Amino acid sequence: MKVSARVAGTAVLAALTLALTSCADDSTGGGTPTGTNGGGSSSAAAGTIKSGLKIAFLPKQVNNPYFDTSDNKGGKVAVGEFGGSYTETGPSEASPSAQVSYINTLSQQGTDVIVVSANDKDAICGALTEAKSQGAKIVTYDSDTKPECRDLFINQASTEGIAKSQIKLISDAVGPAGGEIAILSATANATNQNAWIAAMKTELQKPEYAKLKLVATVYGDDQDEKSFQEAQGLLQAHPNLKGIISPTTVGVAAAARYLSGSAYKGKVALTGLGTPNQMRQYVKDGTCQAFALWNPADLGYLAAYAGGALASGLITGKEGDTFTAGKLGKFTVGANGEVLLGDPFTFDKSNIDQFDF
Repeated sequence: MKVSARVAGTAVLAALTLALTSCADDSTGGGTPTGTNGGGSSSAAAGTIKSGLKIAFLPKQVNNPYFDTSDNKGGKVAVGEFGGSYTETGPSEASPSAQVSYINTLSQQGTDVIVVSANDKDAICGALTEAKSQGAKIVTYDSDTKPECRDLFINQASTEGIAKSQIKLISDAVGPAGGEIAILSATANATNQNAWIAAMKTELQKPEYAKLKLVATVYGDDQDEKSFQEAQGLLQAHPNLKGIISPTTVGVAAAARYLSGSAYKGKVALTGLGTPNQMRQYVKDGTCQAFALWNPADLGYLAAYAGGALASGLITGKEGDTFTAGKLGKFTVGANGEVLLGDPFTFDKSNIDQFDF
């Protein structure tokens, strides 16, 4: 995965525009299929998902714009297409153990598929294992658990690809002189965030980034006000800071809001993972030159179809299994039960008005 100006080619832009236009109409569309030439059983790919399946989405936290899009404009649409029953439930704050009671309740209710974005890769494993023993299929999306605790992981993009994109974007924004940079993350235990940060640190060791120096990593816990305060604190603690990376939709929007109203606007660069609707005003006013993200509606849509295929016996989650995810096409299960959605996209002033999510 490469998130750079080269990614914004005509074919990718056309595919994303189609996907996001459909998303704006509360349906998903033409995302980039993954693994269409992969192996696996053709009969499985051609099978039909059972109707009436009870599929529940359990995000890191409810009322989060990212998960509102992935679950309600992606997962809900997919479940409706194959005649299932959709619900979304979860904690109002993202914390390591907050999801455990919800998993237990969903298991007791006889939920066929639990689709969960893990706040902590270890904290919910016991509850998920128990749910599996009661017959539920477990699909993680956005943020994974240990592989043995679930059946499939729907990954939005590769860890290495996200890291490369984030470091390239902040390097471009800071400029050739380089300088001090910091990371504003979500929760300290978030599996995906920690993997991305580790990979970013590796990426920073490359010669082309020798002039960038990572001086701090702070956590806003995916809370708007705390993320705002952490961004403010970074500038107070590091007055020579030249850039902030926030690979979380809540964090990058909060940091942008702080920078846009401060004396640091135009002096401290910002990038991260955000949605166009959150970041549009900050791209247009120059607070943020560019940021990246995949289509979260496609992520939820794919997760729902993967869960449906599992619960219908069309796939088992082994490497090489294939299944069809509605309008997104055919996907192949990779190593450790991972299914990759595809490449994210760079949003900037030249294209941000073409998207609505």
